[in-house]
Amino acid sequence: MRRPVKRNRIKLAAESQRLVNLSLAVAQSASRIEDLTWQEKLDFYVSKNLHQHHQEIVDAAAENLFASHPNGYEVLVETLETVSTCSSVEIQGKKFTTLLIAAPVLAWTRFEIASGAIPADILSRLSGKLMNNMLMPTTKLRLLPHLYSIDQLPRNHCETYALLERHALAVLKDSSYPVETEHAQTVPFLADIRYVLGVLVAPADAPIFQWQALEAPYDCATAKSNALLAWQEQATPAVKHLLPGCGIELLLPEAFYTACREADVKIRPASIRSAIFYLTQTLNKEASQLSVVIASCGVQDTPGQIDEFRISFCLADAPEVIYGVVWPLYQAEDQLAAVSLDESGKLTGDIPDILNDCGIRNILQLDEIFAMEFCDDCGTPLFADRDAELVHPEMPDDTPSPGTAHFH
Repeated sequence: MRRPVKRNRIKLAAESQRLVNLSLAVAQSASRIEDLTWQEKLDFYVSKNLHQHHQEIVDAAAENLFASHPNGYEVLVETLETVSTCSSVEIQGKKFTTLLIAAPVLAWTRFEIASGAIPADILSRLSGKLMNNMLMPTTKLRLLPHLYSIDQLPRNHCETYALLERHALAVLKDSSYPVETEHAQTVPFLADIRYVLGVLVAPADAPIFQWQALEAPYDCATAKSNALLAWQEQATPAVKHLLPGCGIELLLPEAFYTACREADVKIRPASIRSAIFYLTQTLNKEASQLSVVIASCGVQDTPGQIDEFRISFCLADAPEVIYGVVWPLYQAEDQLAAVSLDESGKLTGDIPDILNDCGIRNILQLDEIFAMEFCDDCGTPLFADRDAELVHPEMPDDTPSPGTAHFH
């Protein structure tokens, strides 16, 4: 289940209550005709609030449903994501469908992962590859001329809706790129995600992607797999120019929130592997000379719930935490899949498997659930040491360059 940011609970405004009631009506409907009727109303009022930048209205409704009606919460969040990234527009009597997409790039390095403006020639090459391999001839595409870090993406549904609206109208009017506000500074990580964003515009009710036009037996999975392979083969050389000194993996360009979630899941193993490579190379150590502490973390409003694991790296012969990696949880089953104890009491799961595969054997999982605390000065997550104290990770004083870079 997607989890909202916790806020102080207050009495719901009338508009928030309307969103709550409509979400429950969709969740509780007993037929397809009821679904469509209630969903149309919910779409309308969600669109109205997003257009008016009333993020606090939809957030209050989502928090209320999360606490009391999980099924209604899922309905509302799915609607928020759908409406903010896909809309209908009418221009000169013609109706069009617009869609915001993201093409994620997983990147890892010992140095710094770039972000920023995309040169026009590379943007044109990427547009051509995407059109040829994934889109229908009637679909118009405009890629945004910026390689985004996660810190630079829209921060909420209203911002996402506004981004789509601005660029979709520019495509339909064949005008230049809208002027964007200054992008936030990118926080450096050893492994991170970069995003190429784009807006698709197609005639209403026309297929947008090539796999929508498949004939029987409608093998969409194979079509998407083939499209991904072609995209990776043809677009990787251009993306490498944008990310010098990085290992990269391109993921399938899809609807904005779907693509972002897939990238969030896929980057987790790369974050651990790149951290181990960085530490062993920078400190001239073997992986077996490192130890790891795994701490469960959650928000105080939901005691017992684990929202992420924080993985602390230490030198085996020293207690200090020298580096940390966050492993976020997105679904209920993520927790057991990430780390658990088998029948013999041995740690198993994705995190221990990756650590063992990289050569680390000294792994400790702490029993308690820690608050998700951050450094007051720089915002870095705090990580647990072997004594179960949350501390700021610090590389040894004698770390050679470029190990002194302030990676997170």
